[in-house]
Amino acid sequence: MAGYGTRADFTTYATAAGYVFPDGTTDAQKDAAMQRGSLVIDRYEPRFSGRRTGGFAQERAWPRTGATTYYGEAIPADVVPVAIVNASYEAAFLELTNPGSLSPVVTGNAAVKREKVGQLEVEYAASSSTSIADMIAMATPVVTTIEGLLWPFLVPVLPAIAVV
Repeated sequence: MAGYGTRADFTTYATAAGYVFPDGTTDAQKDAAMQRGSLVIDRYEPRFSGRRTGGFAQERAWPRTGATTYYGEAIPADVVPVAIVNASYEAAFLELTNPGSLSPVVTGNAAVKREKVGQLEVEYAASSSTSIADMIAMATPVVTTIEGLLWPFLVPVLPAIAVV
C-alpha cells in the first residue's frame, strides 16, 4: 500500500515545518508512517464530496470524481489536492514519532468513576454515554493542523430534520 505523496516530499515538508526526524529513522519507517498517516486521512472519506475515481478497488480515498471544495470549486478527477497530501504528512510525522497515537483502541469496558485510597477520594469525570460511536469520538485525537488542512475539502454537516 502506498501513502499519499512521496518519501522525498514528506522529508522536505517535515524539514520545512521544523520537524526533526529521530536519529536513525529509516526509509522503511518513513514509508510505514506515511501509510498510517494516509489511513488517518482516509477516515475522513465519508465527509469528502464525490466518489473514488477508481471505484471501490482504489486503494486511497483520493483522487475523487465529482469532488468539490467547501466553496463549490471543482477538483479534477485525477488530482489529489496538495492540502490532502500535506495533511497526510502531518499525520505521518505524528505516527512516526508516536506510533498508533492517531488510531486509539477503544474498548467498552466500564471505567472507574470514584476511587478511594485511605483518606483520599477522587471522582473522575466520566461520560454518561454508552454508545460505541460516542466512545470512539471521545477517544479519537483532534489534530488542529490536520483539521485545518482538510476543512476546505469536507462537506458541510447540516442538522437533519426528520419528517414523520
